Amino acid sequence: MSYDTGTDHLLCDVSDGIATFTLNRPEKKNALSDELTPALRQGLLDLELRQDVRCFVITGTGTAFCAGGDVSGMGSSKSDEPPPSRADRVRGLQHKQNTLTLRIQQLEKPVIAALPGAAAGAGLSIALACDLRVACESAFLTTAFRNIGLSGDYGGSWNLTQLVGPAKAKELYFLSDRITAAEAQQLGIINQVFPDETFRDDARVFALRVAQGPTAAIRFMKKNINTAATNPLSVTLDLEAEHMVRCFETEDAREAIKAFMEKRTPAFKGR
Repeated sequence: MSYDTGTDHLLCDVSDGIATFTLNRPEKKNALSDELTPALRQGLLDLELRQDVRCFVITGTGTAFCAGGDVSGMGSSKSDEPPPSRADRVRGLQHKQNTLTLRIQQLEKPVIAALPGAAAGAGLSIALACDLRVACESAFLTTAFRNIGLSGDYGGSWNLTQLVGPAKAKELYFLSDRITAAEAQQLGIINQVFPDETFRDDARVFALRVAQGPTAAIRFMKKNINTAATNPLSVTLDLEAEHMVRCFETEDAREAIKAFMEKRTPAFKGR
């Protein structure tokens, strides 16, 4: 089943509990655009409400995930109107970031970035905002912002610091070196690396394992871990207690306990 994103720059397929968004500008290495990014924001918002969606995947067409912002369009204006003030530009970017990066992290359903190739600049920031990341062997990552004289956006500095610590995050931003998928896995940025030849199939199997899990429990796990990143242990303990009790009330928990007693694999239904 497909979901109409309203633009050819972003494709979407919904099947087996997975909503897969595919950035579709291969001639630009799937760089972001004024059509693609708003469509992704709206699509995440719409599909979060659908009962047949239990997991999101964000990937790219061809051999790239996302090259970030379209540099060829930066610094140019097609309008005769006076340019917006600095304050207006700041507010505009804050809104864009909050409705994409923050939305991805606050979604109740897990989000997986599947990298069939390079993730650079804001493209890397979007991948970092996702809950999990898988990549093909030939993929590489780069913050890239140094190369165009910019400091970075879409939460990359926060999320990268959470994953690798401030010293390594500063190195990756200050130098903008390319790191391979294998290096990124060693750093804890990438969860799994798959062969190029079978990447899309392997990424699909990985996403299916997430989608076919106990939906409520995974939703609460995401909230617990996100809370733990910025709060003291006492806050997380309180949240864990609430979520555990609520999980016990779900059909999936009852099925899992029954399956354990019967020595079989549970069949979770997301209820």
